[in-house]
Amino acid sequence: MGMGGGKAGGSAGALAADINVTPMVDIMLVLLIIFMVITPLLQQGVAVTLPKGENPDEDQNITREDSIIVSIPTDGIYYVNRDQVQGKDSLIEAIKARVAKLPEGVPRVVYIKGGTNVNYGDIVEVVNAIREADIQQIGLVAERRRPTQ
Repeated sequence: MGMGGGKAGGSAGALAADINVTPMVDIMLVLLIIFMVITPLLQQGVAVTLPKGENPDEDQNITREDSIIVSIPTDGIYYVNRDQVQGKDSLIEAIKARVAKLPEGVPRVVYIKGGTNVNYGDIVEVVNAIREADIQQIGLVAERRRPTQ
């Protein structure tokens, strides 16, 4: 679509009113790449298939940066936040170290994310290990069941 410069048919020196979309495409591709890099980093902890419950209570403290989350994706594999630990002795030491770093006034709660395919006995052993670390507040994490499930 050209704009005529006073002559009926336009001329070689006439202005063109076309939209140049190249800068917009460049910006959109840069934003897409940024979001593709950042999105996996937003997930907190280890991916665990959580059991579903009818009405689990939500504790807002679990999303805090300094919360202590023990994840058990499968039998015998333990993570404290994102760090994998080997065995229950290492698990107790890692929990004690993280609790010692908590600032005063922050609730000393350890949350357990046990996968759906983890044996119940393994979860109970982790609860006992946390109690051995002298922590009495333990939260078990579950997902809210959707009405369609």
